[in-house]
Amino acid sequence: MDDPVLTARELVQERFPAARAAFLAGSVLTHRRTPTSDLDIVVLLDGPPAPSRENLVYRGWPVELFVQTEAVWHGFADQETAKRNSPLLAMCAEGLLLVDTDGLGASLQDEAHKRWAAGPPPLSDRERDHQRYVLTDLLDDLRGCTDPAERAYLVSHMLQRASELALQVGGHWLGGGKWLSRRLAAADPGLHRALSGAAVRALAAGETKDFAAAVTRVLDLAGGPLWDGYAIR
Repeated sequence: MDDPVLTARELVQERFPAARAAFLAGSVLTHRRTPTSDLDIVVLLDGPPAPSRENLVYRGWPVELFVQTEAVWHGFADQETAKRNSPLLAMCAEGLLLVDTDGLGASLQDEAHKRWAAGPPPLSDRERDHQRYVLTDLLDDLRGCTDPAERAYLVSHMLQRASELALQVGGHWLGGGKWLSRRLAAADPGLHRALSGAAVRALAAGETKDFAAAVTRVLDLAGGPLWDGYAIR
């Protein structure tokens, strides 16, 4: 396939000649690029067809287009920040600025850099305690589990919950799918190795002792296991 940067720039010029700004982001710009990596492109317009989202194939590349106005961009960034998971801020902070006709691209990239560096909103005590309770309850389920299929679902679910709690307690952004793994690996490589390695062994061989220990390690970071006495008022 063609060079991803040239391809992305040509696509924007062809499909969105009035674009004020455009960013190329994702694994395709890193050493993590694979044969299935797509071109994640954020495009800023003054109006229609913004806001819209579209998937397509362009010159052999799978492409995800995120077409927005300046106001929509800020709205999405605010909504995602409240959820502590902002793909948009990450794409614009870490991505490549392809087009910038009037300075909007540079301005949004600078804002994205600052907001990304500042991190997500902190967990409230109520949120943290609820997550401690849920993970503690799941640990009890895992310890008593004898069904291999249920064990697989429990381990998978707990890996996600524990990774998210560890990130949030540390003040780091969340991610989905492979990005959850990458965020935790960047924030705490040792904990990431302990959790993911033990999860792989638990899923492959049914041995859950190390995985339970890794999850307990996360709970300790958040204040310890919580079940007896937990209440919502």
